[in-house]
Amino acid sequence: MPAQPHALDSPVPLAPDPPGEGDDPVALRIVPVRRTGQWAAAAAVLVLLALALSSVVRNDAFQWEVVGAYLTTDSVLRGLGLTLWLTALVMVLGFALGTLLAVLRLSGNHVLKVVSWGYVWLFRSTPILVQLLFWFNIGALYPQILGVSTVNLLGPVTVAVIGLTLHEAAYAAEVVRGGILSVERGQLEAAQSLGLGPWRRFHRIVLPQAMRSIVPPAGNMLIGTLKGTSIVSIIAVQDLLHSVQLVYHRTYQVIPLLLVATLWYVAVTSLLSIGQHYVERHYARGTAGTR
Repeated sequence: MPAQPHALDSPVPLAPDPPGEGDDPVALRIVPVRRTGQWAAAAAVLVLLALALSSVVRNDAFQWEVVGAYLTTDSVLRGLGLTLWLTALVMVLGFALGTLLAVLRLSGNHVLKVVSWGYVWLFRSTPILVQLLFWFNIGALYPQILGVSTVNLLGPVTVAVIGLTLHEAAYAAEVVRGGILSVERGQLEAAQSLGLGPWRRFHRIVLPQAMRSIVPPAGNMLIGTLKGTSIVSIIAVQDLLHSVQLVYHRTYQVIPLLLVATLWYVAVTSLLSIGQHYVERHYARGTAGTR
């Protein structure tokens, strides 16, 4: 009986030979994609930016010599210092109260959850200007609290701190709550099964991972608070904006003084943005997309 051919003995199709010297070079040439439209758009944008910058620098109406003269005056620097102090204090107090509200919102007690939700709903539904004016006129509703006159107790700066803090706490509560909810429930259950206490679970597991979701919106809130403090000038708090307003009400140089405030806001905001980048990178270590 003749032997059956083995599978290995069957002919196997060979791979095609690589192109040799006799092949058509035109058929093998790789043609790069032309991005003429993108380059034209980029050139047009650069030209427009150059024209806009040139018009700002060369326009005498901006009065850049006046801007340089008032940029580092004592009154402007004092207003800047108050703005920075107010921003830092409001952020610390706002996030402290916001964290408490977030914990209450995530608790199993329905009364605490409703109270926390009601606070966030009320202060997010009311414009910050209305809140500041309300606190500024609180003496009309409660002339005395615990025997202390509210007229003398709540000055403009105190009203600004109270109003901005209560307003920021409502937003901070949602930021913190979203960060805590971003942590997988299974990790908490695993930590609890290992016998870790509530504080160690929060400090070692929840907080480091939640910060990845908290830092970006918190940084935006910080920058927003810095710029939002300018609204306290309506109640005569001598922040940066109010300081330049006092000057241009006297000199009638409105545009250059507003540019002074704008340059300081841009400078501080840029520094805060750089700091936010490094904080985000710190908490994003070990994750995809870390730069």
